[in-house]
Amino acid sequence: MKMLAIDCAASLCAACVYDAGAGVERGRHVLDLGKGHAEHLMAVIEAALKAGGIGYRELDAVAVSIGPGSFTGLRVGVSTARGLALALKIPAIGVTTLEALAAEAANAFPGRAVLAALDGGREEIHAALFDKALALTYGPAVATLSEATGMAVNATAVLAGTAAPLIAAAAGHGFDIGPVVATADIATYARLAAAKGAGEKPKPLYLRGADAKPQAGFILPRQGHEAGKPGFGKDHGPKGKKS
Repeated sequence: MKMLAIDCAASLCAACVYDAGAGVERGRHVLDLGKGHAEHLMAVIEAALKAGGIGYRELDAVAVSIGPGSFTGLRVGVSTARGLALALKIPAIGVTTLEALAAEAANAFPGRAVLAALDGGREEIHAALFDKALALTYGPAVATLSEATGMAVNATAVLAGTAAPLIAAAAGHGFDIGPVVATADIATYARLAAAKGAGEKPKPLYLRGADAKPQAGFILPRQGHEAGKPGFGKDHGPKGKKS
């Protein structure tokens, strides 16, 4: 099975071609953008396909990171993966950033529980706890720093993700720590998706709402809100005419 993997969950705009049958990566292309995934993703995908020596029609599946991560980046990655899957009539498979980070930590420290945790800002930790077999036992969910620290201590877990240093400092003692990054290597998403197989259509995993909200000063009040119907005033009929 030839798989295209896409990741726009953090600052990277990444794609790779993975041969699941042989268990090898055939080609990749990665840009560290910060922003602008929508403008660059298709070019990144085409560069990865070229490096892998295959075309779109040779793909059997598309893998995509579904978050938690960048609100806009996740929408770009997931919508692109689903669009390609629809056009090519192949499955799209979602993999969370937390399970990908946990898989990388487990490779470094096999046979251990893993707490994958990202610093969500606003004193939030986006966390998921995995047991020794990498089965999910908690989350993905928003936790406080004290809650995440308690889980890590109780499970004697390996830490992974951007919140790992925060948790270790809060605990006051050392932990084994895997990757301290916001997203995993692109090939990790491909390998995990190949192991999962087809399932539900991927959708972005948002653990909190978007930061951008309408400014109250620019919201116009609905006409005739007293009557509860647009266009009706208190003593008026439709469009403000006297009844």
